[in-house]
Amino acid sequence: MIRSIALFLCLLTVSASAQKIRYELSQGKETATYAEIIAFYQQLDRQYEEATLIEVGPTDAGKPLHLFLLDPDRQFTPTADKVTLLINNGIHPGEPEGIDATMLWVRDMLNRKTLPSNVLLAIVPVYNIGGCLNRGVSRVNQNGPLEYGFRGNARNYDLNRDFIKTDTEDARTWQTMFQTYKPHVLIDNHTSNGADYQHIMTYFATLKDKLHPAVSGYMAQTLQPELDKALTAKGFEPVPYVNNFSDTPESGFPAFNDSPRYSSGYAALFNCIGFVVELHMWKDYPSRVRGTLAFMEEALRIVSRDATLLIRNKQNADEAVSKQTEFPLTYKLDRTKSKLITFNGYEAKYKPSDVSSLKRLYYDRSAPFTKQIPYQNSYVPDVTVRKPKAYVIPQGWTAIIDRLKRNGAQLRPLSADSLMTVQAYYIEDAKTTQRPFEGHYVHSNVVVRKESLPIQFYKGDYVVSTDQPANRYVVETLEPQGIDSFFAWNFFDSILGQKEHFSAYIFEDTAAELLKNDPALRKKLEERRATDTAFANDANAQLEFVYRHSTYYEKTHNRYPVYRLER
Repeated sequence: MIRSIALFLCLLTVSASAQKIRYELSQGKETATYAEIIAFYQQLDRQYEEATLIEVGPTDAGKPLHLFLLDPDRQFTPTADKVTLLINNGIHPGEPEGIDATMLWVRDMLNRKTLPSNVLLAIVPVYNIGGCLNRGVSRVNQNGPLEYGFRGNARNYDLNRDFIKTDTEDARTWQTMFQTYKPHVLIDNHTSNGADYQHIMTYFATLKDKLHPAVSGYMAQTLQPELDKALTAKGFEPVPYVNNFSDTPESGFPAFNDSPRYSSGYAALFNCIGFVVELHMWKDYPSRVRGTLAFMEEALRIVSRDATLLIRNKQNADEAVSKQTEFPLTYKLDRTKSKLITFNGYEAKYKPSDVSSLKRLYYDRSAPFTKQIPYQNSYVPDVTVRKPKAYVIPQGWTAIIDRLKRNGAQLRPLSADSLMTVQAYYIEDAKTTQRPFEGHYVHSNVVVRKESLPIQFYKGDYVVSTDQPANRYVVETLEPQGIDSFFAWNFFDSILGQKEHFSAYIFEDTAAELLKNDPALRKKLEERRATDTAFANDANAQLEFVYRHSTYYEKTHNRYPVYRLER
Protein backbone atom coordinates (compact mmCIF):
# COMPACT_ATOMS: atom_id res chain seq x y z
CA MET A 1 0.00 0.00 0.00
CA ILE A 2 2.77 2.44 0.96
CA ARG A 3 4.53 1.65 -2.31
CA SER A 4 1.29 2.30 -4.26
CA ILE A 5 0.77 5.64 -2.54
CA ALA A 6 4.36 6.66 -3.21
CA LEU A 7 3.99 5.75 -6.87
CA PHE A 8 0.75 7.74 -7.10
CA LEU A 9 2.36 10.81 -5.52
CA CYS A 10 5.33 10.47 -7.87
CA LEU A 11 3.05 10.36 -10.92
CA LEU A 12 1.05 13.31 -9.57
CA THR A 13 4.26 15.31 -9.14
CA VAL A 14 5.40 14.49 -12.67
CA SER A 15 1.98 15.49 -14.03
CA ALA A 16 1.99 18.79 -12.16
CA SER A 17 5.55 19.51 -13.25
CA ALA A 18 4.68 18.78 -16.88
CA GLN A 19 1.94 21.42 -16.67
CA LYS A 20 4.61 24.09 -16.17
CA ILE A 21 5.97 25.34 -19.47
CA ARG A 22 9.44 26.62 -20.32
CA TYR A 23 8.16 30.20 -20.35
CA GLU A 24 7.17 29.94 -16.68
CA LEU A 25 10.21 27.95 -15.58
CA SER A 26 12.51 30.58 -17.10
CA GLN A 27 10.59 33.53 -15.60
CA GLY A 28 9.46 34.68 -19.03
CA LYS A 29 12.86 34.55 -20.72
CA GLU A 30 12.37 31.48 -22.93
CA THR A 31 9.80 29.98 -25.28
CA ALA A 32 8.85 26.34 -25.71
CA THR A 33 10.60 24.06 -28.19
CA TYR A 34 8.59 22.11 -30.75
CA ALA A 35 8.92 18.86 -28.78
CA GLU A 36 7.75 20.59 -25.60
CA ILE A 37 4.75 22.14 -27.35
CA ILE A 38 3.46 18.85 -28.68
CA ALA A 39 4.18 16.98 -25.43
CA PHE A 40 2.24 19.64 -23.52
CA TYR A 41 -0.87 19.24 -25.68
CA GLN A 42 -0.57 15.46 -25.67
CA GLN A 43 -0.66 15.55 -21.89
CA LEU A 44 -3.77 17.77 -21.88
CA ASP A 45 -5.38 15.34 -24.32
CA ARG A 46 -4.72 12.48 -21.91
CA GLN A 47 -5.79 14.47 -18.88
CA TYR A 48 -9.06 16.07 -20.01
CA GLU A 49 -12.00 14.54 -21.83
CA GLU A 50 -12.99 18.00 -23.11
CA ALA A 51 -9.76 18.20 -25.12
CA THR A 52 -8.32 16.23 -28.02
CA LEU A 53 -5.17 16.60 -30.09
CA ILE A 54 -5.40 15.38 -33.68
CA GLU A 55 -3.09 15.19 -36.68
CA VAL A 56 -4.63 16.93 -39.68
CA GLY A 57 -2.02 16.25 -42.37
CA PRO A 58 1.61 16.47 -43.48
CA THR A 59 3.99 19.43 -43.58
CA ASP A 60 7.24 20.09 -45.41
CA ALA A 61 9.09 19.36 -42.19
CA GLY A 62 8.05 15.70 -42.34
CA LYS A 63 6.03 16.04 -39.15
CA PRO A 64 2.22 16.28 -38.98
CA LEU A 65 0.32 19.48 -38.39
CA HIS A 66 -1.57 19.19 -35.10
CA LEU A 67 -4.90 20.70 -34.13
CA PHE A 68 -6.02 20.96 -30.52
CA LEU A 69 -9.80 20.98 -30.06
CA LEU A 70 -11.68 22.07 -26.95
CA ASP A 71 -15.35 21.21 -26.59
CA PRO A 72 -17.22 20.72 -23.29
CA ASP A 73 -19.68 18.46 -25.14
CA ARG A 74 -16.78 16.29 -26.36
CA GLN A 75 -18.05 16.22 -29.94
CA PHE A 76 -15.06 18.10 -31.43
CA THR A 77 -16.87 18.76 -34.71
CA PRO A 78 -18.63 21.86 -36.05
CA THR A 79 -22.34 21.96 -35.19
CA ALA A 80 -25.13 24.37 -36.09
CA ASP A 81 -25.36 25.75 -32.55
CA LYS A 82 -21.64 26.33 -31.93
CA VAL A 83 -19.43 29.14 -33.15
CA THR A 84 -15.95 28.04 -34.20
CA LEU A 85 -12.98 30.14 -33.09
CA LEU A 86 -9.67 29.21 -34.73
CA ILE A 87 -6.37 30.25 -33.10
CA ASN A 88 -3.30 30.07 -35.32
CA ASN A 89 0.13 30.13 -33.67
CA GLY A 90 3.66 30.06 -34.94
CA ILE A 91 3.12 30.84 -38.61
CA HIS A 92 6.31 32.85 -37.96
CA PRO A 93 7.89 30.89 -35.08
CA GLY A 94 10.31 33.74 -34.36
CA GLU A 95 7.18 35.54 -33.13
CA PRO A 96 6.29 33.01 -30.42
CA GLU A 97 4.15 34.83 -27.86
CA GLY A 98 1.01 33.22 -29.25
CA ILE A 99 2.53 29.77 -28.69
CA ASP A 100 3.25 30.41 -25.02
CA ALA A 101 0.13 32.49 -24.30
CA THR A 102 -2.15 29.81 -25.74
CA MET A 103 -0.51 27.06 -23.68
CA LEU A 104 -1.11 29.07 -20.51
CA TRP A 105 -4.64 29.92 -21.59
CA VAL A 106 -5.92 26.44 -22.41
CA ARG A 107 -4.28 24.86 -19.37
CA ASP A 108 -6.02 27.30 -17.06
CA MET A 109 -9.42 27.01 -18.79
CA LEU A 110 -9.28 23.24 -18.54
CA ASN A 111 -8.14 23.31 -14.92
CA ARG A 112 -10.87 25.78 -13.98
CA LYS A 113 -13.59 24.20 -16.13
CA THR A 114 -14.36 27.55 -17.78
CA LEU A 115 -14.77 26.45 -21.40
CA PRO A 116 -17.87 28.08 -22.94
CA SER A 117 -20.44 25.54 -24.04
CA ASN A 118 -21.34 27.28 -27.32
CA VAL A 119 -17.83 27.58 -28.78
CA LEU A 120 -15.73 24.99 -30.58
CA LEU A 121 -12.20 26.22 -29.89
CA ALA A 122 -9.71 25.01 -32.49
CA ILE A 123 -6.04 25.73 -31.87
CA VAL A 124 -3.03 25.22 -34.11
CA PRO A 125 -0.26 24.83 -31.47
CA VAL A 126 2.43 25.70 -34.02
CA TYR A 127 1.78 26.01 -37.75
CA ASN A 128 5.30 26.42 -39.14
CA ILE A 129 6.96 23.31 -37.77
CA GLY A 130 10.09 23.57 -39.91
CA GLY A 131 10.62 27.14 -38.75
CA CYS A 132 10.00 26.17 -35.13
CA LEU A 133 12.67 23.47 -35.32
CA ASN A 134 15.14 25.98 -36.79
CA ARG A 135 15.88 27.73 -33.49
CA GLY A 136 18.20 30.71 -33.25
CA VAL A 137 18.33 34.49 -32.81
CA SER A 138 17.53 35.75 -36.33
CA ARG A 139 15.16 38.58 -35.30
CA VAL A 140 17.73 41.20 -34.35
CA ASN A 141 15.06 43.87 -33.71
CA GLN A 142 13.19 41.82 -31.10
CA ASN A 143 13.37 41.99 -27.31
CA GLY A 144 13.33 38.33 -26.30
CA PRO A 145 12.87 35.49 -25.80
CA LEU A 146 16.42 34.13 -25.68
CA GLU A 147 15.95 31.71 -28.60
CA TYR A 148 13.08 31.18 -31.01
CA GLY A 149 12.17 29.75 -34.38
CA PHE A 150 12.70 31.09 -37.91
CA ARG A 151 10.31 32.84 -40.28
CA GLY A 152 10.73 30.49 -43.25
CA ASN A 153 9.34 26.97 -43.24
CA ALA A 154 11.33 23.80 -43.97
CA ARG A 155 11.60 24.89 -47.65
CA ASN A 156 12.15 28.57 -46.73
CA TYR A 157 8.66 29.68 -47.72
CA ASP A 158 6.86 32.38 -45.75
CA LEU A 159 3.62 30.60 -44.92
CA ASN A 160 1.80 33.91 -44.51
CA ARG A 161 2.17 34.45 -48.25
CA ASP A 162 1.04 30.93 -49.19
CA PHE A 163 -2.69 30.85 -48.49
CA ILE A 164 -3.67 30.99 -52.17
CA LYS A 165 -0.77 29.53 -54.13
CA THR A 166 -0.20 26.74 -51.55
CA ASP A 167 3.30 25.77 -52.64
CA THR A 168 3.82 23.99 -49.31
CA GLU A 169 2.43 20.86 -47.73
CA ASP A 170 1.88 23.05 -44.67
CA ALA A 171 -0.56 25.34 -46.51
CA ARG A 172 -2.37 22.49 -48.23
CA THR A 173 -2.95 20.79 -44.90
CA TRP A 174 -3.98 24.07 -43.26
CA GLN A 175 -6.55 24.71 -46.00
CA THR A 176 -8.02 21.24 -45.52
CA MET A 177 -8.29 21.92 -41.80
CA PHE A 178 -9.89 25.35 -42.37
CA GLN A 179 -12.46 23.96 -44.78
CA THR A 180 -13.28 21.10 -42.39
CA TYR A 181 -13.99 23.35 -39.40
CA LYS A 182 -15.21 26.48 -41.27
CA PRO A 183 -14.38 28.96 -38.49
CA HIS A 184 -16.44 32.07 -37.86
CA VAL A 185 -13.47 33.94 -36.36
CA LEU A 186 -9.73 33.50 -36.88
CA ILE A 187 -6.99 34.89 -34.61
CA ASP A 188 -3.48 34.69 -36.08
CA ASN A 189 -0.82 35.58 -33.48
CA HIS A 190 2.30 37.56 -34.52
CA THR A 191 4.93 40.07 -33.38
CA SER A 192 5.19 43.46 -35.09
CA ASN A 193 8.13 45.20 -36.72
CA GLY A 194 8.76 48.80 -37.77
CA ALA A 195 8.62 51.99 -35.69
CA ASP A 196 8.85 52.35 -31.92
CA TYR A 197 5.91 53.62 -29.84
CA GLN A 198 4.31 53.13 -26.43
CA HIS A 199 1.59 50.64 -27.40
CA ILE A 200 2.25 46.99 -26.60
CA MET A 201 -0.79 45.81 -28.53
CA THR A 202 -1.41 46.38 -32.22
CA TYR A 203 -3.61 44.35 -34.51
CA PHE A 204 -5.50 44.52 -37.76
CA ALA A 205 -8.80 42.98 -38.69
CA THR A 206 -9.97 41.88 -42.09
CA LEU A 207 -10.65 45.03 -44.09
CA LYS A 208 -14.29 45.92 -43.44
CA ASP A 209 -14.79 46.82 -47.11
CA LYS A 210 -13.78 43.31 -48.20
CA LEU A 211 -16.09 41.37 -45.92
CA HIS A 212 -19.74 40.89 -46.75
CA PRO A 213 -21.83 43.52 -44.90
CA ALA A 214 -23.65 40.78 -42.96
CA VAL A 215 -20.31 40.03 -41.28
CA SER A 216 -18.38 43.30 -41.47
CA GLY A 217 -21.10 45.36 -39.80
CA TYR A 218 -20.90 43.29 -36.63
CA MET A 219 -17.09 43.20 -36.73
CA ALA A 220 -16.62 46.95 -37.16
CA GLN A 221 -19.49 48.20 -34.99
CA THR A 222 -19.55 45.68 -32.15
CA LEU A 223 -16.67 43.22 -31.96
CA GLN A 224 -13.74 45.59 -32.51
CA PRO A 225 -14.99 48.46 -30.31
CA GLU A 226 -15.69 46.06 -27.44
CA LEU A 227 -12.34 44.33 -27.88
CA ASP A 228 -10.54 47.67 -27.82
CA LYS A 229 -12.39 48.79 -24.70
CA ALA A 230 -11.70 45.53 -22.86
CA LEU A 231 -8.02 45.46 -23.84
CA THR A 232 -7.57 49.05 -22.72
CA ALA A 233 -9.11 48.17 -19.35
CA LYS A 234 -6.57 45.36 -19.01
CA GLY A 235 -3.65 47.73 -19.69
CA PHE A 236 -3.17 46.89 -23.36
CA GLU A 237 -4.61 49.93 -25.14
CA PRO A 238 -4.49 48.83 -28.78
CA VAL A 239 -3.68 50.77 -31.89
CA PRO A 240 -4.18 49.58 -35.47
CA TYR A 241 -1.19 47.72 -36.87
CA VAL A 242 1.33 50.44 -37.72
CA ASN A 243 1.53 49.99 -41.46
CA ASN A 244 4.04 52.81 -41.82
CA PHE A 245 7.74 52.33 -42.36
CA SER A 246 8.61 56.02 -42.69
CA ASP A 247 10.41 57.84 -39.89
CA THR A 248 7.30 59.25 -38.26
CA PRO A 249 4.19 57.08 -37.81
CA GLU A 250 2.48 60.04 -36.12
CA SER A 251 2.02 61.50 -39.61
CA GLY A 252 -0.67 58.84 -40.02
CA PHE A 253 -0.96 55.57 -41.90
CA PRO A 254 -3.43 53.38 -43.79
CA ALA A 255 -5.00 50.08 -42.79
CA PHE A 256 -3.10 47.05 -44.02
CA ASN A 257 -4.50 45.72 -47.29
CA ASP A 258 -4.68 42.03 -46.47
CA SER A 259 -5.06 40.33 -49.85
CA PRO A 260 -5.95 36.62 -49.97
CA ARG A 261 -2.31 35.52 -49.82
CA TYR A 262 -2.44 36.36 -46.08
CA SER A 263 -4.32 34.45 -43.40
CA SER A 264 -6.98 37.10 -42.74
CA GLY A 265 -7.44 37.84 -46.45
CA TYR A 266 -7.90 34.14 -47.18
CA ALA A 267 -10.40 33.80 -44.31
CA ALA A 268 -12.41 36.73 -45.68
CA LEU A 269 -13.05 34.79 -48.90
CA PHE A 270 -15.21 32.48 -46.77
CA ASN A 271 -16.93 35.15 -44.65
CA CYS A 272 -14.71 34.48 -41.64
CA ILE A 273 -13.63 37.45 -39.51
CA GLY A 274 -9.84 37.51 -39.26
CA PHE A 275 -7.59 39.17 -36.68
CA VAL A 276 -3.83 39.39 -37.05
CA VAL A 277 -2.49 40.23 -33.59
CA GLU A 278 0.86 42.03 -33.62
CA LEU A 279 2.54 42.65 -30.25
CA HIS A 280 5.28 45.28 -30.35
CA MET A 281 8.64 43.60 -30.94
CA TRP A 282 10.65 45.81 -28.58
CA LYS A 283 8.43 45.40 -25.53
CA ASP A 284 9.58 42.77 -23.01
CA TYR A 285 8.52 39.23 -23.79
CA PRO A 286 6.27 38.68 -20.71
CA SER A 287 4.28 41.82 -21.64
CA ARG A 288 3.83 40.50 -25.17
CA VAL A 289 2.67 37.11 -23.90
CA ARG A 290 0.21 38.73 -21.48
CA GLY A 291 -1.10 41.01 -24.23
CA THR A 292 -1.70 38.09 -26.58
CA LEU A 293 -3.41 36.18 -23.78
CA ALA A 294 -5.65 39.16 -23.05
CA PHE A 295 -6.68 39.44 -26.70
CA MET A 296 -7.67 35.77 -26.89
CA GLU A 297 -9.51 35.87 -23.57
CA GLU A 298 -11.59 38.90 -24.54
CA ALA A 299 -12.24 37.64 -28.05
CA LEU A 300 -13.50 34.31 -26.68
CA ARG A 301 -15.73 36.09 -24.17
CA ILE A 302 -17.39 38.25 -26.83
CA VAL A 303 -17.60 35.44 -29.39
CA SER A 304 -19.31 33.20 -26.85
CA ARG A 305 -21.72 35.95 -25.85
CA ASP A 306 -22.61 36.66 -29.50
CA ALA A 307 -22.39 33.10 -30.80
CA THR A 308 -25.93 32.99 -32.19
CA LEU A 309 -25.44 36.28 -34.01
CA LEU A 310 -22.08 35.24 -35.46
CA ILE A 311 -23.52 31.98 -36.75
CA ARG A 312 -26.50 33.73 -38.32
CA ASN A 313 -24.32 36.46 -39.87
CA LYS A 314 -22.07 33.92 -41.55
CA GLN A 315 -25.03 31.90 -42.82
CA ASN A 316 -26.57 35.06 -44.31
CA ALA A 317 -23.28 36.07 -45.89
CA ASP A 318 -22.70 32.60 -47.39
CA GLU A 319 -26.18 32.65 -48.89
CA ALA A 320 -25.75 36.19 -50.25
CA VAL A 321 -22.35 35.41 -51.80
CA SER A 322 -23.94 32.45 -53.62
CA LYS A 323 -26.24 34.93 -55.36
CA GLN A 324 -23.77 37.82 -55.67
CA THR A 325 -23.13 38.97 -59.26
CA GLU A 326 -20.36 41.61 -59.03
CA PHE A 327 -17.00 40.75 -57.48
CA PRO A 328 -14.14 43.16 -56.77
CA LEU A 329 -10.76 41.71 -57.79
CA THR A 330 -8.50 44.50 -56.53
CA TYR A 331 -8.93 47.35 -54.06
CA LYS A 332 -7.36 50.78 -53.66
CA LEU A 333 -7.13 53.05 -50.66
CA ASP A 334 -9.75 55.81 -50.52
CA ARG A 335 -7.54 58.71 -49.47
CA THR A 336 -10.52 61.05 -49.15
CA LYS A 337 -11.70 59.24 -46.01
CA SER A 338 -9.80 59.37 -42.75
CA LYS A 339 -10.48 59.27 -39.03
CA LEU A 340 -8.44 60.37 -36.04
CA ILE A 341 -7.11 57.78 -33.61
CA THR A 342 -5.20 58.18 -30.37
CA PHE A 343 -1.55 57.31 -30.86
CA ASN A 344 0.92 57.05 -27.98
CA GLY A 345 4.34 57.46 -29.52
CA TYR A 346 7.91 58.51 -28.87
CA GLU A 347 9.57 61.48 -30.51
CA ALA A 348 11.62 60.57 -33.57
CA LYS A 349 15.05 62.22 -33.42
CA TYR A 350 18.38 62.05 -35.20
CA LYS A 351 21.99 61.84 -34.13
CA PRO A 352 25.32 60.82 -35.71
CA SER A 353 25.72 57.09 -36.28
CA ASP A 354 28.48 55.30 -34.41
CA VAL A 355 28.79 53.06 -37.47
CA SER A 356 28.77 55.44 -40.41
CA SER A 357 29.06 58.85 -38.70
CA LEU A 358 26.05 59.87 -40.79
CA LYS A 359 22.63 60.91 -39.53
CA ARG A 360 20.59 58.06 -38.03
CA LEU A 361 17.06 57.77 -36.69
CA TYR A 362 16.21 56.86 -33.12
CA TYR A 363 13.08 57.06 -30.98
CA ASP A 364 13.52 58.96 -27.71
CA ARG A 365 11.74 56.99 -25.01
CA SER A 366 12.29 59.86 -22.60
CA ALA A 367 10.01 61.95 -24.82
CA PRO A 368 6.65 60.16 -25.01
CA PHE A 369 3.63 61.87 -26.52
CA THR A 370 -0.07 61.30 -27.12
CA LYS A 371 -1.52 62.68 -30.34
CA GLN A 372 -4.57 62.34 -32.51
CA ILE A 373 -3.30 61.07 -35.86
CA PRO A 374 -5.04 60.31 -39.17
CA TYR A 375 -5.87 56.69 -39.93
CA GLN A 376 -7.21 55.67 -43.33
CA ASN A 377 -9.35 52.56 -43.15
CA SER A 378 -11.50 52.72 -46.29
CA TYR A 379 -10.78 50.80 -49.46
CA VAL A 380 -12.84 50.83 -52.65
CA PRO A 381 -12.95 48.31 -55.50
CA ASP A 382 -10.48 49.07 -58.26
CA VAL A 383 -11.10 46.25 -60.75
CA THR A 384 -14.51 44.56 -60.63
CA VAL A 385 -15.88 41.68 -62.69
CA ARG A 386 -19.35 40.30 -63.27
CA LYS A 387 -19.43 36.59 -62.60
CA PRO A 388 -20.30 34.18 -65.42
CA LYS A 389 -22.83 31.40 -65.02
CA ALA A 390 -19.89 29.03 -64.66
CA TYR A 391 -16.24 28.53 -65.51
CA VAL A 392 -15.00 25.65 -67.63
CA ILE A 393 -11.53 24.26 -66.93
CA PRO A 394 -9.85 21.58 -69.06
CA GLN A 395 -8.98 18.60 -66.89
CA GLY A 396 -5.25 18.85 -67.59
CA TRP A 397 -4.93 21.84 -65.26
CA THR A 398 -4.76 19.55 -62.25
CA ALA A 399 -2.99 22.02 -59.93
CA ILE A 400 -5.94 24.40 -60.27
CA ILE A 401 -8.58 21.70 -59.98
CA ASP A 402 -6.95 20.26 -56.85
CA ARG A 403 -6.90 23.68 -55.18
CA LEU A 404 -10.53 24.38 -56.01
CA LYS A 405 -11.64 21.03 -54.61
CA ARG A 406 -9.59 21.44 -51.45
CA ASN A 407 -11.24 24.79 -50.80
CA GLY A 408 -14.78 23.50 -51.00
CA ALA A 409 -15.63 24.61 -54.53
CA GLN A 410 -18.20 22.44 -56.27
CA LEU A 411 -16.98 21.10 -59.62
CA ARG A 412 -18.93 19.01 -62.09
CA PRO A 413 -17.05 16.85 -64.63
CA LEU A 414 -18.48 16.77 -68.13
CA SER A 415 -20.08 13.41 -68.88
CA ALA A 416 -19.42 13.65 -72.63
CA ASP A 417 -17.39 15.59 -75.18
CA SER A 418 -19.05 18.98 -75.75
CA LEU A 419 -18.60 21.91 -78.11
CA MET A 420 -19.44 25.06 -76.13
CA THR A 421 -19.53 28.74 -76.99
CA VAL A 422 -17.63 30.48 -74.22
CA GLN A 423 -15.95 33.76 -73.49
CA ALA A 424 -12.18 33.42 -73.63
CA TYR A 425 -9.67 35.87 -72.19
CA TYR A 426 -6.50 36.77 -74.06
CA ILE A 427 -3.68 38.21 -71.97
CA GLU A 428 -2.77 41.51 -73.62
CA ASP A 429 -0.33 42.86 -71.05
CA ALA A 430 0.91 42.42 -67.48
CA LYS A 431 3.66 43.71 -65.23
CA THR A 432 5.92 40.98 -63.88
CA THR A 433 8.35 41.22 -60.97
CA GLN A 434 12.00 41.22 -61.95
CA ARG A 435 12.99 39.05 -59.00
CA PRO A 436 11.10 36.10 -57.55
CA PHE A 437 8.78 36.69 -54.63
CA GLU A 438 8.14 33.55 -52.58
CA GLY A 439 9.27 31.42 -55.50
CA HIS A 440 7.20 33.22 -58.16
CA TYR A 441 7.60 36.00 -60.69
CA VAL A 442 4.27 37.58 -59.80
CA HIS A 443 2.04 39.22 -62.44
CA SER A 444 0.04 42.38 -61.75
CA ASN A 445 -1.85 45.09 -63.66
CA VAL A 446 -3.13 42.40 -66.00
CA VAL A 447 -4.87 43.61 -69.16
CA VAL A 448 -7.21 41.19 -70.93
CA ARG A 449 -9.23 41.03 -74.11
CA LYS A 450 -12.42 38.96 -74.34
CA GLU A 451 -13.63 36.95 -77.31
CA SER A 452 -16.65 34.70 -77.73
CA LEU A 453 -15.44 31.41 -79.21
CA PRO A 454 -16.59 27.85 -79.82
CA ILE A 455 -14.25 25.61 -77.81
CA GLN A 456 -14.16 21.84 -77.87
CA PHE A 457 -14.25 20.37 -74.38
CA TYR A 458 -13.93 16.73 -73.47
CA LYS A 459 -15.40 14.23 -71.06
CA GLY A 460 -13.77 14.84 -67.68
CA ASP A 461 -13.25 18.58 -68.12
CA TYR A 462 -14.73 20.55 -65.24
CA VAL A 463 -17.58 23.03 -64.93
CA VAL A 464 -17.43 25.29 -61.86
CA SER A 465 -20.78 26.89 -61.13
CA THR A 466 -20.97 30.35 -59.54
CA ASP A 467 -24.02 29.79 -57.37
CA GLN A 468 -22.15 28.48 -54.33
CA PRO A 469 -20.83 29.85 -51.00
CA ALA A 470 -17.24 29.46 -52.28
CA ASN A 471 -17.94 32.05 -55.01
CA ARG A 472 -15.41 34.58 -53.75
CA TYR A 473 -12.61 32.04 -53.72
CA VAL A 474 -13.64 30.77 -57.16
CA VAL A 475 -13.92 34.19 -58.80
CA GLU A 476 -10.91 35.83 -57.17
CA THR A 477 -8.59 32.95 -58.03
CA LEU A 478 -9.88 32.19 -61.55
CA GLU A 479 -10.24 35.75 -62.87
CA PRO A 480 -6.74 36.62 -64.17
CA GLN A 481 -6.93 40.24 -62.99
CA GLY A 482 -7.32 39.23 -59.34
CA ILE A 483 -4.46 40.40 -57.12
CA ASP A 484 -3.84 36.84 -55.92
CA SER A 485 -5.34 34.96 -58.84
CA PHE A 486 -3.82 31.72 -60.02
CA PHE A 487 -2.67 33.62 -63.11
CA ALA A 488 -0.93 36.20 -60.92
CA TRP A 489 0.95 33.35 -59.22
CA ASN A 490 2.20 31.90 -62.55
CA PHE A 491 0.07 28.77 -62.75
CA PHE A 492 -0.72 29.55 -66.39
CA ASP A 493 2.60 30.89 -67.63
CA SER A 494 2.92 28.13 -70.23
CA ILE A 495 0.27 29.89 -72.34
CA LEU A 496 2.51 32.97 -72.58
CA GLY A 497 5.12 31.12 -74.60
CA GLN A 498 4.60 30.68 -78.34
CA LYS A 499 5.08 27.06 -79.39
CA GLU A 500 5.19 27.41 -83.19
CA HIS A 501 6.69 30.07 -85.48
CA PHE A 502 7.83 30.53 -89.08
CA SER A 503 11.06 30.49 -91.04
CA ALA A 504 11.15 33.81 -92.84
CA TYR A 505 12.59 32.54 -96.13
CA ILE A 506 9.67 30.10 -96.47
CA PHE A 507 6.91 32.25 -95.02
CA GLU A 508 7.73 35.15 -97.38
CA ASP A 509 6.01 33.33 -100.23
CA THR A 510 3.12 32.18 -98.03
CA ALA A 511 2.60 35.72 -96.70
CA ALA A 512 2.55 37.15 -100.21
CA GLU A 513 -0.11 34.63 -101.21
CA LEU A 514 -2.16 35.48 -98.10
CA LEU A 515 -2.09 39.19 -98.90
CA LYS A 516 -3.01 38.52 -102.50
CA ASN A 517 -6.10 36.54 -101.46
CA ASP A 518 -7.13 38.72 -98.51
CA PRO A 519 -7.59 42.41 -99.44
CA ALA A 520 -8.74 43.27 -95.92
CA LEU A 521 -5.50 41.95 -94.44
CA ARG A 522 -3.48 43.84 -97.06
CA LYS A 523 -5.32 47.03 -96.11
CA LYS A 524 -4.53 46.52 -92.39
CA LEU A 525 -0.86 46.01 -93.23
CA GLU A 526 -0.72 49.14 -95.36
CA GLU A 527 -2.45 51.23 -92.71
CA ARG A 528 0.05 50.06 -90.10
CA ARG A 529 2.98 50.89 -92.40
CA ALA A 530 1.56 54.34 -93.04
CA THR A 531 1.33 55.21 -89.34
CA ASP A 532 4.41 53.42 -87.95
CA THR A 533 7.75 54.31 -89.56
CA ALA A 534 9.73 51.76 -87.54
CA PHE A 535 7.28 49.06 -88.58
CA ALA A 536 7.48 50.14 -92.23
CA ASN A 537 11.26 49.69 -92.13
CA ASP A 538 11.20 46.30 -90.40
CA ALA A 539 10.63 43.35 -92.74
CA ASN A 540 10.45 40.78 -89.96
CA ALA A 541 7.85 42.84 -88.09
CA GLN A 542 5.65 42.93 -91.17
CA LEU A 543 5.97 39.17 -91.65
CA GLU A 544 5.03 38.72 -87.98
CA PHE A 545 1.99 40.97 -88.52
CA VAL A 546 0.78 38.84 -91.42
CA TYR A 547 1.52 35.62 -89.51
CA ARG A 548 -0.47 36.74 -86.44
CA HIS A 549 -3.45 37.61 -88.65
CA SER A 550 -3.36 34.28 -90.47
CA THR A 551 -4.88 30.88 -89.73
CA TYR A 552 -1.36 29.57 -89.07
CA TYR A 553 -0.96 31.54 -85.85
CA GLU A 554 -1.64 29.27 -82.87
CA LYS A 555 -5.02 29.87 -81.31
CA THR A 556 -3.87 29.10 -77.77
CA HIS A 557 -1.04 31.64 -77.53
CA ASN A 558 -1.89 34.02 -74.65
CA ARG A 559 -5.37 32.46 -74.41
CA TYR A 560 -6.24 31.98 -70.78
CA PRO A 561 -7.42 28.37 -70.38
CA VAL A 562 -10.24 29.03 -67.91
CA TYR A 563 -13.34 29.87 -69.89
CA ARG A 564 -16.47 31.78 -68.94
CA LEU A 565 -19.79 30.13 -69.68
CA GLU A 566 -22.25 33.00 -69.84
CA ARG A 567 -25.50 31.07 -70.21
